[in-house]
Amino acid sequence: MLVITRKSGERITIGDDIVVTVLEVKGSLVKLGVEAPKCISIHRQEIYDRIREQNMESSEINESDLGMAVSILNKTQLDGD
Repeated sequence: MLVITRKSGERITIGDDIVVTVLEVKGSLVKLGVEAPKCISIHRQEIYDRIREQNMESSEINESDLGMAVSILNKTQLDGD
């Protein structure tokens, strides 16, 4: 991990097209501004974790859905014969 010290109003650049600006520092809170292309998603870590969790859940195979798919395929094959 790269650790950089910045003051309010100062920036860091990531690659050619991402700029992070320190907007405000109040005690232990830091307000950041992020400029990035629209094709890059930017999320707080807890939101990102929830998105990943939901994506994993939605990609899992449900046994009842699999059973239904097999039934439909079997019926289609019987109807086609």
